[in-house]
Amino acid sequence: MEKKKRVSVKPEPKIIPISMDATFFFERAVQSLDRFHYDKALKYFRRAVEYEQDNPVNHCNLAGVLSELGKYEESNEILKEVLDRIDSSMTECYFYMANNYANMDRHELAEEALVQYLENDSNGQYLEEAEEMLDFLSYELERPTKLKTIKSREGLYEHDQARLLLEEGKFAEAVRLLEQIVEEHGEFLAARNNLALAYYYTGHFQKSLEAILEVLDIDPGNLHALCNLAIFYQHLGRKEELAELSVTLRKTFPFQQEHVFKLATTMGILGDHEKAYQLFRRLHKTSETSLDPCLYHYAAVAACNIGRFHEARSFWKQVDKLDPGSDIARFYLEQLNRRSDDRPMSLSYHYHLPFEEQFRQLEQSPESIPDQIAKDPLVRSSFFWALRHGDVETKLQVLQTFGHIGDNEVKEALSEFIADPKEDDYLKKVALFVLRSIGVEEPLEAHLDGGLKTIQSTVHTTDLPKWEPKWQVVMETAHRQMHQRYDMIQQHDLQTLWVEYLSRVYPSVPRITKVEGWSAALEYLVAKMHRRSVSYHEVASRYHTTVSTVSKNVKLIDEACGLKEKMDAILPKFWSADNKGSE
Repeated sequence: MEKKKRVSVKPEPKIIPISMDATFFFERAVQSLDRFHYDKALKYFRRAVEYEQDNPVNHCNLAGVLSELGKYEESNEILKEVLDRIDSSMTECYFYMANNYANMDRHELAEEALVQYLENDSNGQYLEEAEEMLDFLSYELERPTKLKTIKSREGLYEHDQARLLLEEGKFAEAVRLLEQIVEEHGEFLAARNNLALAYYYTGHFQKSLEAILEVLDIDPGNLHALCNLAIFYQHLGRKEELAELSVTLRKTFPFQQEHVFKLATTMGILGDHEKAYQLFRRLHKTSETSLDPCLYHYAAVAACNIGRFHEARSFWKQVDKLDPGSDIARFYLEQLNRRSDDRPMSLSYHYHLPFEEQFRQLEQSPESIPDQIAKDPLVRSSFFWALRHGDVETKLQVLQTFGHIGDNEVKEALSEFIADPKEDDYLKKVALFVLRSIGVEEPLEAHLDGGLKTIQSTVHTTDLPKWEPKWQVVMETAHRQMHQRYDMIQQHDLQTLWVEYLSRVYPSVPRITKVEGWSAALEYLVAKMHRRSVSYHEVASRYHTTVSTVSKNVKLIDEACGLKEKMDAILPKFWSADNKGSE
């Protein structure tokens, strides 16, 4: 029997189509730049321009690579085409052209391009670099530069003051000054960006977000604002918007070192540590930033976050050499030494110690708190941020720390805090105690017990119809004895306990003949509430009274208030033994 023949079916080839568009070539170009393959980057940027001939960014990227390769004439021809044909508002092209002319020693043309930039650019994005170039050109040409006006200089002096305030950690003052500058010079984008930063430092996230969006309404391509917006999207959990914006940021190839640094730190915060590491390495190739300890620290953090521990160790050793007075490098090197496996670490992109480590060190040496925080605006900003957005235990730690600082920034922050209806009443009462303890005597507006109240100029708040002088002496005597050995929270709780006792027994308040016996009883009860080891004999000896007097007064206060009841009423539930630190 003859076999039937079958027609064989050839399998269709599996072909994955590649979209050869401008984006494809742009991405290849950026990858080549990250590897310092400038010839390949040039080829890919040319192809990107061919696909999107009216996109000025593609042309500027191409001009930038040509400049890196020393092809200054060709770079300037492209920049002229951008201004003449594609987008005349891209005044930064004049600045790039001035750089190219200066590199060719054509100083007259460099000056002409630089003057065009300064007289027409309202943003002042490269103002500092332009001023340095002006000095150089004036020296080379042996005459002053022919410059009439600098468009972005309006409000510049005030803006420099605001930047200095930010660097000093005086955020509230910076906010007021920057708000004034923005109101008078709405197109001053650098001031708007710094205002957003100042809002962020003080924990005003919504205001900061609004300031960023205002910048992007004026200049949709502003890199600082785009980076800040991405961080906010991450903070707010807006994943779709963040994913879309992250794609744009990954494709961005900034020319200026400041922009490279901003993008690098942003990509790190967003979790793209490989991209951040590449950008920080690119910055290390330049001489201007090679001695900046912050840059080495950020590179070390990025390296740790992708598991490149050998490189991280090398970077932190360099930080220790450049900034020998800082504990930062030594702390992280110690963390590396303690590492028990090869898994990547998860570190934050900030040039200061982790928040928990700051508290640990400050608790060990509270006398160093003012100097440490006054000199480090990043540390100060972390405390202001935590006061608004930390958990309850963290806020209590911040309030206690603020009691040691006591400057105008602290007073302003605490005044805002006590007026916020969303904050816990107990925390606001502690904040009131801190304000009075650091010398704020004027009446204060506080939102307590569901409504706004004016708190008069006393350390304590009470609804008692009168306040006897001896009651005040009891409290002050206890505070004097407890000042060095008890923290701000415990001193506040002593005051609260005393006022509560007097309120409960009023008008049948016992006659106070020996102040020290009552003060010792208050210290004993507060110590017990905070689980501190203490005895009747110890407090009686310290206050020069008898054990029987202390014991009798402790029982009177406990009968009126109840110690367990008082722990629930004075100390929030999150302070209970089984649940300390959680809300």
